[in-house]
Amino acid sequence: MEQNIVIKNLQENPTEENLWQAIVTFQGVPFWTASGLPFQYQLKVGRNGNPNRELLIDRREHSKTLSWSSLRLAFEKALVLGRQEIVERPKALGDIRGISYVYPILWKFGLIQVPECVAQKMTGNESD
Repeated sequence: MEQNIVIKNLQENPTEENLWQAIVTFQGVPFWTASGLPFQYQLKVGRNGNPNRELLIDRREHSKTLSWSSLRLAFEKALVLGRQEIVERPKALGDIRGISYVYPILWKFGLIQVPECVAQKMTGNESD
């Protein structure tokens, strides 16, 4: 499914299933953390050959994993905050494992607002 359609569906109907569809669609797409560090993710594939709900974050030599439960917790908090409130930093979504990676994903999906200076870093266009 096209990225813009997936994001529109998620924003209009913010359900876990639409979040999952966006996660699947955005595999391999570049993201940047709030501090400007680049990363991307792939879904871990289970024994049956289908992707499971675990993301492999490719940030350095060793990939980190991000569980679906971490994404879901931050997603639920983002829905409570609403898209009008600016989420100043990743930890504002909660003390969630891997939140530094979840924060830019939720922002790119249009589920949270962030300060302008953070947005610049998360677009990969940080100005010095």
